[in-house]
Amino acid sequence: MADVNRGNRPLSPFMIGPYYRPQLNSITSIVNRIAGIALLGGAMLVVWWLMAAATSEAYFNMVDGLLTSILGDLVMTLSVLALWYHALAGVRHLVWDLGYGLDPADADKMGWGMIIGAPALTFLTIISI
Repeated sequence: MADVNRGNRPLSPFMIGPYYRPQLNSITSIVNRIAGIALLGGAMLVVWWLMAAATSEAYFNMVDGLLTSILGDLVMTLSVLALWYHALAGVRHLVWDLGYGLDPADADKMGWGMIIGAPALTFLTIISI
């Protein structure tokens, strides 16, 4: 028989507002996807830098000047942050695939571990260079 209550419930969990309250796991999942896309941009910048090195000295100096400027340093630092965040999310998913940490309390702890761990590891990466 047809569900008569179908029209009274939200159609999607992505209807943020009165129907759906974002949770830590949903936010970390969305940020993980954004970090993955941002990593593609950072990788393209590194490839551009390498291709400039193979092209000519003048072109390499121009690209190198852009990537070592303050804006370039900021973009590369954010790329390292995205890399660490994405890596920690991958470890979290590996732990989940092994069947551990699936209850909400443990999932939230791992989410906070990603949120705190990525900037901490980024800082350690920057000071170690």
